[in-house]
Amino acid sequence: MNYRSGAFVSAEYLMFKNFFKYSWLVLAVGLIIGAGLFILQTRHSPTALVQQQNSTLSLSTQTQTVKAVQTAKLHQGSSTVSASAKVAQAAFPRPDHVVVVMEENHSYADVIGSASAPYINSLATQGASFTNSHAVAHPSEPNYLALFSGSTQGLTSDACPVTYTGVNLAAELIQAGDSFGGYSEDLPAVGSAACYAPSALNALYARKHAPWVDFPALPASINMPWTSFPSDYSTLPTISIVVPDQVNDMHSASIQQGDTWLKNNIDSYVQWAKTHNSLLIVTWDEDDGSASNQIPTLFVGPMVKVGAYTEAINHYTILRTLEDFYMLPYANNSASATPISDVWQ
Repeated sequence: MNYRSGAFVSAEYLMFKNFFKYSWLVLAVGLIIGAGLFILQTRHSPTALVQQQNSTLSLSTQTQTVKAVQTAKLHQGSSTVSASAKVAQAAFPRPDHVVVVMEENHSYADVIGSASAPYINSLATQGASFTNSHAVAHPSEPNYLALFSGSTQGLTSDACPVTYTGVNLAAELIQAGDSFGGYSEDLPAVGSAACYAPSALNALYARKHAPWVDFPALPASINMPWTSFPSDYSTLPTISIVVPDQVNDMHSASIQQGDTWLKNNIDSYVQWAKTHNSLLIVTWDEDDGSASNQIPTLFVGPMVKVGAYTEAINHYTILRTLEDFYMLPYANNSASATPISDVWQ
């Protein structure tokens, strides 16, 4: 028989005793290493990669949404129209051309229903007639400024010359890549800064009715005489403002004379606009001096639902609506005006 020596047995016994003594430590280390390898493999598996990518995409989407909201908040008065703002404005039409004709110094009751204005009343039956339209001030000039720049600029008279800086409809259109034209009957020449023509004593043309002249940063070329109004209406600017002289705009002559001028000079555009996605707006600077300052305002075009509309509107409302047509920034008080949204086909 092969007997092991006592010393060998003692050594073997000590080895096994130490093995069992430290085996828990070896086991713990092994479990930690195994868990680490499992986690590492899981992180690099296809499923985990998809989940990680989805998590990253979700965060990116949330970030973009936050940025879009922040951008939209910058829309008011800025030179950039955000994507969010464009979505909000999508319910409005985008006419190829808009012609705004400014008349003078007569109230709603003077004109609508008057036998002296048969053509204007025929326009009222062809488009939207606003029965609660009001100017924002007296006398004339602050109202023209309100329609053009969203502010009366603090003016309380018909002073000339005056000059201003800041936002206005023409600058907004030009910056957006669109165009503007002001057409004034009896203006002496393109770009003229004259206060009157032919003279102060015979002021057929009056600069107080052409507010774009008061913003010298604008191109002089947008200030044009009525004779520059094109016969090919497809070449019109995006938005035009037409100012008859002080006889033909009813300021210094009869309603009938103003009505006849409008028919003779604007009706061919109205007929063309019906088949060319274009719009006519006829409004007044102010009424005959009353506290209510109620004026006629008409919208005529193929995108307009015919009818009488009772919501309260003013010059800021019209400016805001024009800005919404072309997704422009809002000028001064137009930012807080409610656009006209219920008259569109």
